[in-house]
Amino acid sequence: MTVAMHYPHEAEVIERCQESPTIFSLVLRLMDPMVASEYRFTPGQFNMLYLFGVGEIPISIVSDPARPGELIHTIRDVGRVSHGFSQLGVGDRIGLRGPYGRGWPLEQMEGRDVMIVTGGLGCAPVVSVINYILQRRERYGRLVILQGVKHSSDLIWRERYAEWERQNNTQVLLAADVGGEPWPGVIGPITMLFEYARFNPQATVTMMCGPERMIHAAADVLIERGSRSEDIWISMERNMQCAVGQCGHCQFGASFVCRNGPVYHYPDASELLAKRGF
Repeated sequence: MTVAMHYPHEAEVIERCQESPTIFSLVLRLMDPMVASEYRFTPGQFNMLYLFGVGEIPISIVSDPARPGELIHTIRDVGRVSHGFSQLGVGDRIGLRGPYGRGWPLEQMEGRDVMIVTGGLGCAPVVSVINYILQRRERYGRLVILQGVKHSSDLIWRERYAEWERQNNTQVLLAADVGGEPWPGVIGPITMLFEYARFNPQATVTMMCGPERMIHAAADVLIERGSRSEDIWISMERNMQCAVGQCGHCQFGASFVCRNGPVYHYPDASELLAKRGF
């Protein structure tokens, strides 16, 4: 069980990588040795990153939980706070509190085939899942990774996808609404990839994250193809500001994404996903 730090601890940027024109990754190290030694997280959880004098934002933890000393966060430069983070370099320091939320139920998925369906930067919450499974390959069956983007140029981590595809008993499929050259994937919505995915619906558990319309459409196709609703898990994105279920900004029906999510069992969230305003 992970225990969250509810006030920011100082963390140093030890590495920075520009993934695309608007997306970058920061590798962070907690400065307090005692705090660093006690920090643990599970795939699917997130941290609140605080930029002094600017503000705080929730960011998924991308790194492998087996290496808690190097915390990787991938961020899109879309607002005032994220833009401030985009200006940081090696040696700069920020505040970090967490981890927060409920992660993926990976232990109960052991012995099953696993399918991962992500859209856009939605891949970030499941990178740690993929790393987790590949580091413990003998515990899981077939691994199928489906990634969709709006434009082929939006795809980050191309080398990582190529490396995953080379792994034993693993299939990687890519889709883009608009393609460019060169593009190794399908042109069209991510749901087209189910036609090419090699999986047994009855033996497969699916994890999905990305735009909610994509999640809902993909879940419908999976269920039509024989997957059970209870074998689907999703990660939700919301405006999480306090991370402890107090401010109400991330309310999702009767729950709060920061506290009860961001990972939800699909049967618990499917009805609200279909309703505008939730």
